[in-house]
Amino acid sequence: MNIMNAIKYINKVFFILLSLAFVAGCNDDNTSDLQLNGQTWLNALQLDEYQGVIDNSTKTVVVGVPVDYNTDAMKVTAIEVSDGAEASMKVGDIANFSFPQTIKVTNGDAYLDYTVTVKHDEARITSFKLNNEYTGIIDEENHSILVRVPTSIDITSLIPTVETTQGAMVSPASGQAVDFTSPVEFTVTYQSAVAVYVVTVVQSDSPSAVYVGLASSIDELNAEEKEAANWMLKNIPNAQYLSFEDVRTGRVDLNDCKVMWWHLHIDGGIDSMDKFEAAAPSAVQAVSKVKEFYENGGSLLLTRYASFYAAKLGVTKDGNAPNNCWGQSEETGEITTGPWSFFVTNHETHPLYEGVDISTIDGKKGIYMCDAGYRITNSTAQWHIGSDWGGYEDLNSWETSHGGVSLGYGGDGAVVVWEYLSSETTGGVLCIGSGCYDWYSYGVDTSADSYHGNVAKITQNAINYLTSESK
Repeated sequence: MNIMNAIKYINKVFFILLSLAFVAGCNDDNTSDLQLNGQTWLNALQLDEYQGVIDNSTKTVVVGVPVDYNTDAMKVTAIEVSDGAEASMKVGDIANFSFPQTIKVTNGDAYLDYTVTVKHDEARITSFKLNNEYTGIIDEENHSILVRVPTSIDITSLIPTVETTQGAMVSPASGQAVDFTSPVEFTVTYQSAVAVYVVTVVQSDSPSAVYVGLASSIDELNAEEKEAANWMLKNIPNAQYLSFEDVRTGRVDLNDCKVMWWHLHIDGGIDSMDKFEAAAPSAVQAVSKVKEFYENGGSLLLTRYASFYAAKLGVTKDGNAPNNCWGQSEETGEITTGPWSFFVTNHETHPLYEGVDISTIDGKKGIYMCDAGYRITNSTAQWHIGSDWGGYEDLNSWETSHGGVSLGYGGDGAVVVWEYLSSETTGGVLCIGSGCYDWYSYGVDTSADSYHGNVAKITQNAINYLTSESK
């Protein structure tokens, strides 16, 4: 058989096999033999006799259990599905429900997958406000809440608005006037869960430091910014959250305020001034008030994409913003495979790094900011230095023409931490744009992270330093 005949023979065989496959998939009426008419609903589920709540629209089941209940080996004690259907778990099956499990319901060739989650009873306060205006800072670890109000407010009759985890009850009740002359206990209960929060009201007219944000309240910030803001209000004495609208309208007296911190996160990043202005219109509208604060001796800490604000305030010599920026989104950020760091060579003694462990990394002095396993957005606002692009041939030309002083570098020599020095009348401005300066890791417990605490240490040092630079 020659080559051409062989090819024709192979093609003929292939065509016959394809035709047989097609015929096998159809009956005499040219309809599919797939059985798709049966229903595949999960109608009831019990684990250890605890009834599950089924949501057929999302194909999810939630089974509630007491606070300390062991979910490592739970038995299916009841399960009901559509007529003619079968489930992948049967009565008597035992599974580890310390993490979500999947139950497949099959009827003929049709099937649905249900995600089953076991949830322990919980009783938490998720939001606390007084007179619907003053937001409490919740310390979940110590079950305490701090609320700052002006001295003009009568604290003997303040009305709390309390939000809790689903189904929980709170006493004193939300909307009921309460005397906060002394700390007040609020008890939250839900089935087997009980938690007691101690609420303390502190009167103060002018904060010593403020965290400013685009949101009207701290509760409305995104997760990254909220983590940073809550840390500040818990750890910096007489600190307060303000929106840029609060600053613009002068709602709070800032005469005694020394430091203003803005940490701006935008999923996907910001890489131009146009995008910054579009993302932060209320900050742009408040420029004159913030500039007045700065020119009267107040200092600014601008982190991540907030570092663009220095140019808007006229702090820079050349009017430029960081020239090399990018970022990812919280829920899809990358998981680090090793510790992340930035370099501080020749700046180890700067007050910003006081008490922070400085390591030798690739032969240079640097600081680790998170360990392996951390989900990070790598949100970066830095300065590319080099003759190839960016406008700054070397570090000296950047410092001379832009007016910044470098304090930290990336692996390629980019400036990731810098400051604009204070003058006789103005405060100082410090910017951190390193991608490893990150407060919130989506879905990751950072309590065991060896290096993540350096984020807070450096921030504390920055606020202390800027306070000393204020007039």
